[in-house]
Amino acid sequence: MADRLDVLTIGRVGVDLYPLQDNVGLEDVETFGKYLGGSATNVAVAAARHGLRSAVVTRTGPDAFGRFVHRALQDLGVDDRFVTAVPGLLTPVTFCEMYPPDHFPLLFYRLPTAPDLQIHADELDLAAIAEAGVYWSTVTGLSEEPSRSAHHAAWRARGRRRWTVLDLDYRPMFWSDPAAATAAVRDALPHVTVAVGNREECEIAVGETDPLRAGRALLDAGVELAVVKLGPRGVLGVTRDEVVEVPPTPVTVVNGLGAGDGFGGALCHGLLQGRPLAEVLRFANAAGAIVAGRRECSTAMPTTAEVQALLERVGGG
Repeated sequence: MADRLDVLTIGRVGVDLYPLQDNVGLEDVETFGKYLGGSATNVAVAAARHGLRSAVVTRTGPDAFGRFVHRALQDLGVDDRFVTAVPGLLTPVTFCEMYPPDHFPLLFYRLPTAPDLQIHADELDLAAIAEAGVYWSTVTGLSEEPSRSAHHAAWRARGRRRWTVLDLDYRPMFWSDPAAATAAVRDALPHVTVAVGNREECEIAVGETDPLRAGRALLDAGVELAVVKLGPRGVLGVTRDEVVEVPPTPVTVVNGLGAGDGFGGALCHGLLQGRPLAEVLRFANAAGAIVAGRRECSTAMPTTAEVQALLERVGGG
């Protein structure tokens, strides 16, 4: 189909205001950079950087930051036709502190609720969702209604088509308690074919932190491919037929917050190309490493050529 999207994501969007000084608290930061943000949005941007036709389903406020979101998406090659405004709500803003290499606390301004949680099932383009090469959703979208019901409507329309991905992206501040998140994820897993998350997110999803046990528990819950991100240890991929562990790609960390989204967009690229799992994970890991070495998230997403060049330098290409 001529209008078919390669990658369609649904979920968070916002404006990242990230400090231009490291190792200081927000009360002492003097200058900030402004960037497009939100996990699902970043994955769509990352996919576009690999030449994929991508779009995001999300909502903003009817404000200047909402206008910025549309402009930034267009500039970064992401289709913004599924981005609409919610009267009476503000486009979310996110601050962080930067303590490289591994401490980047976030401060979300998403009250009383975020526009991206006001996605209604009857507003979805179900044909676009069903036909997309990869359909990518996140656990955050399950934290409130009407977004939760919209996610389930989308999965019903898609019918467990291959490369229906759930990013286990668990943010405790969006949930009343961890048990509520666990229940929502377990309801979701039978509807998706790929699950991606780190060890802590796997614990929320299936009660396991051991990577291999977590991967196998995700398979038992219904997925066909489980990807467990291991941070400084690399990444593990588990299917019914193979277990693949890929070592980390060396990087000097500047900001680790967008690495998982860079990984996600690159994972979409590899899956759609039909590459062997080990090759897909090496490529995605290298893409995430590049983003971790940059300050921002969305505009830090690398091109395919940049990832390949890094792999050649470190011997993984």
